[in-house]
Amino acid sequence: MVNLAFRLLQPPDTTVMENQSSVSEFFLRGISDLPEQQHLLYGIFLCMYLVTLTGNVLIILAIASDPHLHTPMYFFLANLSLVDVGLTSCTVTKMLVNVQTRHPTISYTGCLTQMYFFLMFGDLDSFLLAVMAYDRYVAICRPLLYSTVMSPQACVLLLALCWLLTNLVALTHTLLMARLSFCVVGEIAHFFCDITPVLKLSCSSTRVNELTVFVLGGTVLVVPFLCIVISYIHIVSAILRVRTPGGGGKAFSTCGSHLCVVCVFYGTLFSAYLCPPSVASEEKSIAAAAVYTVVTPMLNPFIYSLRNKDMKGALKRLLGHRSFSF
Repeated sequence: MVNLAFRLLQPPDTTVMENQSSVSEFFLRGISDLPEQQHLLYGIFLCMYLVTLTGNVLIILAIASDPHLHTPMYFFLANLSLVDVGLTSCTVTKMLVNVQTRHPTISYTGCLTQMYFFLMFGDLDSFLLAVMAYDRYVAICRPLLYSTVMSPQACVLLLALCWLLTNLVALTHTLLMARLSFCVVGEIAHFFCDITPVLKLSCSSTRVNELTVFVLGGTVLVVPFLCIVISYIHIVSAILRVRTPGGGGKAFSTCGSHLCVVCVFYGTLFSAYLCPPSVASEEKSIAAAAVYTVVTPMLNPFIYSLRNKDMKGALKRLLGHRSFSF
């Protein structure tokens, strides 16, 4: 009886409880399982990251330094470049550090933090592309109202609304993920903490998370895309009604760069998240994620600078001024 009473008075085994409720870190599989490919992939992704960083920073500096580019279209383009830098940095830098240190782990807190910023910047990319499409719609279809509809106050309000909505979505997913239990240290089948691979490691019910991903994630992905499609339907209709020779081509040329970015971004995004289960695989998901988190942000500065005379002129003046200053 004494032994039984003593055991009842003892506190529970916290080690067992902790093992059943949470873990301190996860393993990240990375891009490839083959060790001989790690150094090659490290060099490739490091170069792409540096190009992405350099290109997008130059776009931001060129727009900020040239008064001719202080318009709504370039205001949103500068913010898109900033978001692209954030999207690539929050996913690729951790992978590069893991390959360099040969320690492919990420802490539980670090995983949730990375997931939050990835979702925020990824959704911001989508929202900003939709806002830029709306800007082109107003400029081409409602040119007389452009200065009123896209006033500086309206642009700042649209940008603030994009940041607010994407932060709320990212925070919702992150908080729902934080309530889950992870019983063992598992391997995330990805090179960063995306929602679906992390959910597969949970030992508690993930129905609420999966429903939220389907409803909220689908809405955030599909609604901006539909806004872009509707905007370009009106833009094309307006251009086809232009009777001036060459007027339609000149009007649509301002949309060419944006349309190229939209096709690349949403093409890879849909292939990663809306692919049927019968053809989906971890390798395809990782490849698609690498494209829209690394390749697309790297290509965006080239697309906008090579297809835009104003941007090319601003970059030449910026680089010429910098070289003269040094």
